[in-house]
Amino acid sequence: MKLIVGLGNPGERYKLTRHNLGFRVVDRLALRTDIRLSERSCESVLGRGMWEEQTIVLAQPQTFMNRSGTAVACLIAETACNTANLVVIYDDLDLPFGQIRIRSRGSAGGHRGMLSILECLGAAEFPRIRLGIGRPADGIDPADYVLENFGETELAAVDEIVEQGAESAICLVKDGIYRAMALYNRPRP
Repeated sequence: MKLIVGLGNPGERYKLTRHNLGFRVVDRLALRTDIRLSERSCESVLGRGMWEEQTIVLAQPQTFMNRSGTAVACLIAETACNTANLVVIYDDLDLPFGQIRIRSRGSAGGHRGMLSILECLGAAEFPRIRLGIGRPADGIDPADYVLENFGETELAAVDEIVEQGAESAICLVKDGIYRAMALYNRPRP
């Protein structure tokens, strides 16, 4: 079984912000796998189903980003999933806009949602898919930047980035993390 969690903030106010790329990728995965996000449990919206002969749970924590760990820890316990089968998808300021980076483990790298997850799970050995949003211009607070909608010049590429994020997650589930890393850990053209 795979538990795939996309990070974001709940509510219409945040729906199209940079910080909600994880939610958007999970929405795309739900469409691609025909899994409905219709359940509510562990402070999350989730869907369960079979895909490629594997049980998949897709989840979007409805806590705010910096409390994502409480929802993820609950989901791990409820689904009896081990952390090696957890995949977390989230935005990353430290990657150029549109770049994807898949890792099998690591630190929070300053991302408060990931920090919350690491603290609540007490483990860093789980796959993560980081989606680059780039750094803000000088003088713009990164905390404000992630809560803004994408700029006009970025909008045309967002759907492609969401699609690539979903494809990388599908590859990770089907072919394993090393294949996914080989295919998707490249600079965006």
